Amino acid sequence: MKVVIVGGVAGGMSAATRLRRLYESAEIVVLERGDHVSFANCGLPYYVGGVIPKRESLLLQTPESLAARFRLDVRVRHEVVAIDPDGRTVTVRALDSGREYVEAFDELVLSTGAAAIVPPLPGVERALVLRDVADVDRLVQAVAGVRSAVVVGAGFIGVEMAENLVRRGISTTVVERAPQVLAPLDIEMAAPVAAEMRDHGIRLELGAELIRVDGDTVTLSDGRVVAAELVVMAIGVRPESALAHAAGLAVGPGGGIVVDDRMRTSAPHIHAVGDVVEKRDAVTGQSALVPLANAANRQGRLVADAISGLPVTDPPAQGTAIVGVFDLTVAMTGWSEKRLRAADRPFRVLHSHPLAHAGYYPDARAMSVKLLVDPDTDAILGAQAVGGEGVDKRIDVLATAMAGGIAASRLMDLELAYAPQFGSAKDPVNMLGYMADNLRVGAIRTVQWHEIGEAIVAGAQLVDVRSREEFIAGSIPCAVNIPLDELRERVAEIPAGPVVVFCQVGQRGNTATRLLTQLGRDAVNLDGGYRTWRDAVADQNR
Repeated sequence: MKVVIVGGVAGGMSAATRLRRLYESAEIVVLERGDHVSFANCGLPYYVGGVIPKRESLLLQTPESLAARFRLDVRVRHEVVAIDPDGRTVTVRALDSGREYVEAFDELVLSTGAAAIVPPLPGVERALVLRDVADVDRLVQAVAGVRSAVVVGAGFIGVEMAENLVRRGISTTVVERAPQVLAPLDIEMAAPVAAEMRDHGIRLELGAELIRVDGDTVTLSDGRVVAAELVVMAIGVRPESALAHAAGLAVGPGGGIVVDDRMRTSAPHIHAVGDVVEKRDAVTGQSALVPLANAANRQGRLVADAISGLPVTDPPAQGTAIVGVFDLTVAMTGWSEKRLRAADRPFRVLHSHPLAHAGYYPDARAMSVKLLVDPDTDAILGAQAVGGEGVDKRIDVLATAMAGGIAASRLMDLELAYAPQFGSAKDPVNMLGYMADNLRVGAIRTVQWHEIGEAIVAGAQLVDVRSREEFIAGSIPCAVNIPLDELRERVAEIPAGPVVVFCQVGQRGNTATRLLTQLGRDAVNLDGGYRTWRDAVADQNR
């Protein structure tokens, strides 16, 4: 059997090496358009910033090393320019010589990835992108002696690039059309990330668009001109599916190749993996673009198993992702609140601000966690976390629970590793389970930060149950302060009617709400407390 794989890196090389482990007699040809077939593309921004000092650290395998260990025929700088599905051949152009030839296959795997989106703006040819080793070489050469830079786009790559340009001592501005950084996050979760970037000297131009690139400046949609000796375009990627489309393969609504759960395309004997394919969304089951390295690696292994005749099924994609932003860690899985709201999907929201480990152990630092739950089934729909240490493992646990179908309220039953330097006896994940269970059984009702204004208009009284000192340091307008420990004795001071209770993060508010409810008052707790409201409102008012 002869298998031709178009494209290397995560999906293509995972497919090739797994296939060799399963099928020693197979002829395996890998055709890669670029100079490098296996490199650490997720590490590219950190090479620009000097965090990864050596370029060779990014280069994982070479054609020679792959031939020696796996007997792979790897041809770099060989571009597939056409596919003949009926004849089972591809037309290949050797880029160094310009010669074209035909390569036959028994099975074909497309792993052509995704390309950076570059809008057709005046002067945009000066902008650089970051997708491969050639791109990073151009960027490293370009940053030498540069004093100002503009990064267009505040997604994962844009945020990482901005941080690493700052590490190089370059005055950096991020231009983002959306009103927040990291669009997959909800706005109150993105607010601390924006604050962290500003605290490290990055200028954020949110809700702004780039309209022109000039010699050493860029012009924004409101007419302002921003210094930009260097311009990096990071507004997203689109699947490189033109080759498949030209061959008559089915392409989905997002532009990705349509595949089944065994990575088969609409044409017999042709498969596709990685960023170029449309995945099945874990929440809706519909097609979605999820350009993540772990999915590409997993699908590469899976397609090799499928070609070898093993029983496989590609699982739905949750979009679990993580990014470092200076001293913050930001992670997410599943859907956000705004995405659920746009889809008119019922949901329940929980905010928590736990410490990463036991408070009595030194250097305990708070994180912010958000959980989205189906109110009818108690299924986990999504989660987000922002903080320092411990964010990664909490999101990984929540992503695993979501994939395993563990109900939100059952998170309280998970037996998680505990020692005071690593967590708490009631882990933040367990606490989310307790909170979800309280809402599920109706033990408490909550209101969200963006519903406060509506509640006040409807006649609700805001009661801040924090200490007097905390209240003086800052509170929600129109709130009265009755510390929790004085609430029983002072309940008569609260006017009749609905009451919204809040504390710093929600825990004392929960106790106060239960107390008032049992005293016959119509009370709800502000989910996530003053901290969630403050973060969201402060960022919106900038």
